[in-house]
Amino acid sequence: MNKKTIALIGASTLILTACGAANNQYNRTMTKLNLQAGKSVDEGNFGNPTLNNTLAQVAYADQGGLVVDLARKFAKDVPTMINFDFNSSQLDAEAKKILRSQADWIKQFPDLKFKVYGHTDLVGSNAANKRLGLRRANRTVAYLVAQGISIERLEAVVSFGETQPLVVSEGRERKNRRTVTEVSGFARSYVGDDLDGKYAHLVYQTYVATLQSSE
Repeated sequence: MNKKTIALIGASTLILTACGAANNQYNRTMTKLNLQAGKSVDEGNFGNPTLNNTLAQVAYADQGGLVVDLARKFAKDVPTMINFDFNSSQLDAEAKKILRSQADWIKQFPDLKFKVYGHTDLVGSNAANKRLGLRRANRTVAYLVAQGISIERLEAVVSFGETQPLVVSEGRERKNRRTVTEVSGFARSYVGDDLDGKYAHLVYQTYVATLQSSE
């Protein structure tokens, strides 16, 4: 974050303090993603909501906060992990079902990019398992592409092999034989007014869901 951005945020914070922004139960539970649509809805003032919208754009100028919130939403809305049979990179019916749900979600946000990470259990050498993890990640990517997702949006195919087990076991642990799909960033930069209607709609949806869960 450069000095100009820091100065803008600092000055805006002082203005917010002067405006006397409300601090109710909804505001305290808002994430950055909610801030734009929901933080000042019940204040009764025009200036603060406008300023909050501006601050949200500044806060997401480096994309970091919005990517984190979208990654959390992806993980909440659909399963991010599929599993494999021992020493296999073949997709079974359950894995294909999960990947189709991932593809449906990904299609809603055409400017997001994703990484697919491959893993194995602890049976066999790490070198062999790293190759197997890569085959699993490649197979996952290929299936997502077959569902209509551009290969350019699948930012990288990475294999962790056996180095990050969910269950520490020398046996054939199915939970460790997996790929994980994660949001990795935007296909292009979103700064200021570039934040398009799809993401604004997501902000509003998340705000409404927060209000409903608080009732």
